[in-house]
Amino acid sequence: MNVFKRVEAWGDAHQSKWLAVIRVLLGLIIFFKGLAFIQNTDALHEMLANSRFTLYSLFFAHWVALAHLVGGFLIIIGLITRGAVLVQIPILLGAIVFVNSSTGFYSINSELSFSILILGLLLFFLVFGSGKFSVDEFMRTHVNT
Repeated sequence: MNVFKRVEAWGDAHQSKWLAVIRVLLGLIIFFKGLAFIQNTDALHEMLANSRFTLYSLFFAHWVALAHLVGGFLIIIGLITRGAVLVQIPILLGAIVFVNSSTGFYSINSELSFSILILGLLLFFLVFGSGKFSVDEFMRTHVNT
């Protein structure tokens, strides 16, 4: 059994039921951030244009919004949670390193600490999986029905 399968099996066996609430809240935050990006694509495009990705900023603006919407929904319901989290991690790393780090940790309107918290939760659910109350768990336990 490879390392990823062992970590996945350990995470599935050791997750508390109350963590489903945190998973749903994380998914809602990501989903609503995607909605905010769609409602204000120009601001996201401008934010990315001021970063190091000036050439591809329009593509990244639309890709980030779509990834947040789809990934947030999948995290909320607990379907393909680890895959959805894997898509979100590079986006959050980019937000931390290229976008939020320029404003600083203690500035007035900084989202850096919030981005770090969300990244930590994403890494947590990458290891622990979707938990007991999820579509993944339902599919795993009802294979033959």
